[in-house]
Amino acid sequence: MPEGPEIRRAADQVEKALKGRAVLDLFFAFERLQEYEEILQGDVVEKVDTKGKAMLIRFQRGYTIYSHNQLYGKWMIRNAYNYPDTNRQLRLALHNEKKSALLYSSSDIEVLRTEEAEEHPFIQKTGPDLLSEPVTAEDLFERFISRRFRNRKWTSLLLDQSFIAGIGNYLRSEILFKAGISPSARPSDCSEEQLRKAADASIDLTWQSYRHQGITNDLELAGQLKKQGVKRRNYRHWVFSRAGQPCRIDGTEIEKIQAASRRLYYCPTCQKHPER
Repeated sequence: MPEGPEIRRAADQVEKALKGRAVLDLFFAFERLQEYEEILQGDVVEKVDTKGKAMLIRFQRGYTIYSHNQLYGKWMIRNAYNYPDTNRQLRLALHNEKKSALLYSSSDIEVLRTEEAEEHPFIQKTGPDLLSEPVTAEDLFERFISRRFRNRKWTSLLLDQSFIAGIGNYLRSEILFKAGISPSARPSDCSEEQLRKAADASIDLTWQSYRHQGITNDLELAGQLKKQGVKRRNYRHWVFSRAGQPCRIDGTEIEKIQAASRRLYYCPTCQKHPER
């Protein structure tokens, strides 16, 4: 499933294609939404927001298209009416005089009045979005030590969209590694230094991934490895998807476990449990 940085980059592409232009034609695959094809025709796209893994296309006349890519959803930007050759199912299409924004394979699409968009169940329960809201490390630190979250395991907490919006599986492993936190720990098990490192890492790695096409590894090291001909999957991350390979810090073999039904990678020496 794409994580917050991937959705924000997709939103940037959709906004670049649509913002400030009238939508001349729309297509909704779902019958319950087809009445909006006529309602939105001719309206101008004002902006494209994100909330975690959800995208919100705002129109000047007060409507918002909400979409969530789920596991397989994918946005494609093409020249107007130039459809790609794909086996994916088209769910939503927005066309102006120059570009088409096409959403394939997602079934989670709604049209809302803009003033009601914040009441959408997903938006209502979703935590702070690090890429679209002014969230500070201090804000996150206070969230980590709050009664609501401090006694839950990090491994499930970081996948909970009500905790921090947009963090998914690869960011979970990378944040815990950079903060030196064991996969078996809770915020209440951690030192203040670890919690502050986790706050910084949550913000820094999310923004770095957004700005650098999903790379969460040290950028200088990633650049060196790329020049050496190393494949992207082997220079992209600190620990994620690197089971059996040496830790980039101390050489310990990276381990893989299942946590909250998802794969997680960590260094057993850099991320010792505080009681050990």
